[in-house]
Amino acid sequence: MSEQPGEMTTALRRWSAGDEGAREELVDRVYAELKQIARARFTDEPAGHTLQPTALVHETYLKLVQGEQVTWHDRVHFIAVSARIMRQILVDSGRRRRAAKRQADPGDALLLQSGERDEDTVDVLALDQAMARLEALEPDQARIVELRYFGGLTIEETAAAMDISVATVNRYWRTARAWLFLQLNQGQAV
Repeated sequence: MSEQPGEMTTALRRWSAGDEGAREELVDRVYAELKQIARARFTDEPAGHTLQPTALVHETYLKLVQGEQVTWHDRVHFIAVSARIMRQILVDSGRRRRAAKRQADPGDALLLQSGERDEDTVDVLALDQAMARLEALEPDQARIVELRYFGGLTIEETAAAMDISVATVNRYWRTARAWLFLQLNQGQAV
């Protein structure tokens, strides 16, 4: 985004204080960014897929404005909350699709792009289950994955959001990815 630092934070704080005009201003500021994050998650999905990036952004926005009042700190906080909401929406969508089929076809699972390499696609339901296990073991690592993978935050933004060092984020990010890779590839021939 090409705005002066602090403009979005100011608008978020005005919205937290009940300024509805600030909410509308934020829609213009964050819509493109949220859509870019959502698009990155659907890189390999077919065009006719039931949940498209635009729909994901719209549903995320609705949950943001209809949910409980949040005291926004800054842009990173907003993206972090949005990332959590996107994750919930994607998991719910995957569950509905599987329930509708009764017997899930592994090839029909909602696949998401990790953003690292083209071949890094994962089943969002398997990822969510692995994330729940990681969260029970290492909550900070799970939060970093959520912010980086679902929120599209950089290492530096993740460090700021969690109030930890960049070195710690890098270390936890590498460890969490390796752990999740092992979890997601159990039972598959190597």
